[in-house]
Amino acid sequence: MIRHPHSSAPLRRPVLHGIAWLATAIALAGCVSMAPHYRRPAAPVPAKLVVSGDMSIDGAADAPDIADIHWRQVFVDDRLQQVVALALEHNRDLRVAVLEIEKARAQYRIQRASLFPLVNASASQTATRTDASATGASSVVRSAALDVGISSWELDMFGRVRSLKDAALDEYFSTAQAQRATRLSLVAEVANAWLTLAADRERLALAERTLASQSRTEELTRHRHAQGMVSGLDVAQVRTGVERARVDAATYATRATQSRSALDLLLGTPLPDALLPDAEAIDSGIALAPLPARIDSQALLQRPDVLAAEHTLRAANADIGAARAAFFPRISLSASAGRGSDALSSLFDAGARTWSFVPTISVPIFRAGALKAELDVARIQKDVTVARYERSIQSAFREAADALAARALLDARLDAQRGLVVATRRSHALAVARYRSGVDSYLEALDAQRALYSAEQEYIGLRLSEASNRIDLYKVLGGGADAVVGDVAATPADFTR
Repeated sequence: MIRHPHSSAPLRRPVLHGIAWLATAIALAGCVSMAPHYRRPAAPVPAKLVVSGDMSIDGAADAPDIADIHWRQVFVDDRLQQVVALALEHNRDLRVAVLEIEKARAQYRIQRASLFPLVNASASQTATRTDASATGASSVVRSAALDVGISSWELDMFGRVRSLKDAALDEYFSTAQAQRATRLSLVAEVANAWLTLAADRERLALAERTLASQSRTEELTRHRHAQGMVSGLDVAQVRTGVERARVDAATYATRATQSRSALDLLLGTPLPDALLPDAEAIDSGIALAPLPARIDSQALLQRPDVLAAEHTLRAANADIGAARAAFFPRISLSASAGRGSDALSSLFDAGARTWSFVPTISVPIFRAGALKAELDVARIQKDVTVARYERSIQSAFREAADALAARALLDARLDAQRGLVVATRRSHALAVARYRSGVDSYLEALDAQRALYSAEQEYIGLRLSEASNRIDLYKVLGGGADAVVGDVAATPADFTR
């Protein structure tokens, strides 16, 4: 620091007041940003979501926006709600996403602090010994200083620091939206895994019932064979059905175990037995989210993943402003006021006041094209980000269109499959009755049993597909999976740019 111990107070006060007014004026001028005016790119998708042909999706006129629907309104089974809550609490991927938000928030605060002068206080005392070679005498020179001031505060005349702050803010918002997308995906994955476990347990129960039925039939057939009422071929055919049922029972037992392990991994903690799904879980666990009266492409722009991509685009736009501002001079200010003395005891005596004012200007003259290259990089990065943003909209549109298209005919397929199960069950009962009456061989009964078993397995799979489609609709239309008490995500309205 530069010290002037003999300066007078009447001179110092006007100088410091002038410096303060100058710094305030320049700081206000720094509110100007050289970033391009942000405009949201047009959505590169059709204006309307279409199921098939020219049929648009319509729903209840008073239906709420899916983004405002809490996941507990869709996943109505109490056990499923508890399972999802366990995942939201223990899932490691979601935990990492939450920590990434905190990291981005801290990085934004660091960048925002650059807009303000950093005030530091320093105190020092020095002692220097000097030996005179001619006389051999020595002397000790002492000095003490106490200063309070700012150092290298950039006066943001062209908005460089402000653009960097805006970029950090949008990166924070992008991270927050990515966390929302992670949570929404987790809720959907957990619900699908829980329903898959329910379907595998139901398939296992069906295979075990079929095995038990086939075993009873085998016992009856062997008894009739011993009495000469049926041939050995009938016994062999019945045995074939028993072994096939044993294979299916073992297969679905393995699948049920694997499905539970997959669900445990999603939860981040073992699934309690009390929360296992029962036979009614597939049909009653998921409520179809009510659709708005009209669904258009603009609704997809509120999906968390699309919002995250847009905030990344806004950050890239701000980076262009910082790259543009780098072409202009940078003005920084260092100033301090304090006291200095030859002795610590006289540091606060009259005449010991000091002050310094060091403005610095740095003008880029020759950088070998580096500044132009940095601006080109910022512009190209924005173009890349625009393409990624448009790609996220296209992906969202396709996911929504696929889910709505699958929804269109699921009810009809379920009704037809339900009728097929009833018809094959009746056919199987008649075939068994004819076999036991000696009218037909067991081959007809075996064929009827295979048809019934296949129809019932397909019915379970179709019911699972219908319930999964309900979940997919809630996910792809941006359901409000982040509506959790005590954990409200920050929005751009919470910050001042």
